[in-house]
Amino acid sequence: MPAWERALPESLFRNQVLKSLSPEDFALLRPSLHRVQLEIAHQPIRNGYFPERGIASVVATMTGGRQCEVGIIGYDGMTGIAVILGQDSSSNETYIQVAGNGWRLPVEILRPAVAESPSLRTSVLDYAHAFLVQSSRTALVNGHSKIEERLARWLLMIHDRSDGDKIYLTHEFLATMLGARRPGVTTALQMLEYRGLVRAKRGEVTIIDRVGLMELTHGAYGEEEQRYFGLATAA
Repeated sequence: MPAWERALPESLFRNQVLKSLSPEDFALLRPSLHRVQLEIAHQPIRNGYFPERGIASVVATMTGGRQCEVGIIGYDGMTGIAVILGQDSSSNETYIQVAGNGWRLPVEILRPAVAESPSLRTSVLDYAHAFLVQSSRTALVNGHSKIEERLARWLLMIHDRSDGDKIYLTHEFLATMLGARRPGVTTALQMLEYRGLVRAKRGEVTIIDRVGLMELTHGAYGEEEQRYFGLATAA
């Protein structure tokens, strides 16, 4: 590990889970944190990651290969929720879907550290609860909202975790994330573009009118989605 990386203070970390730790708990993890590039990956990731930039998707898979995203992780969180909850593995899979960078922590380091420090366990369980709330909201929205409302919510959540207004993705990827058919996603995206909410071209969507997207969700993107980013009062 380079000397500058070892000396990087907690205050300069962007990841909100790491920034929320007490100095003692941060010091417990710091020697084993390694800065890494998060490349787009179509194979499940195995270590615990704390993204600084970039986005990971937690995906549920049914028999027959059908998939649907059940959670989004950016600089707000961390991968490896199953480890935090005392499990060795998860039935869900986690993929890097938007490239970036972050910190890697081997699960064999994270597990004993959480067991050793009650305050660290509380901090990571707080995030685990927030993630489970996000997942339950996603299930509710997927069951009751129209495809364009679901798409608007998803784009807003990705936007929350991105540095700019451009989101790089394909219609096929969107369909997988929303658990919808590709033609339906294409039509919904065209509707958003017709309303002037986004600008879409091959492999890229640009957010044009964030407030308009929020209104289009009809409450599907609400306080629970915004709270972690301090946006709830701006809705």
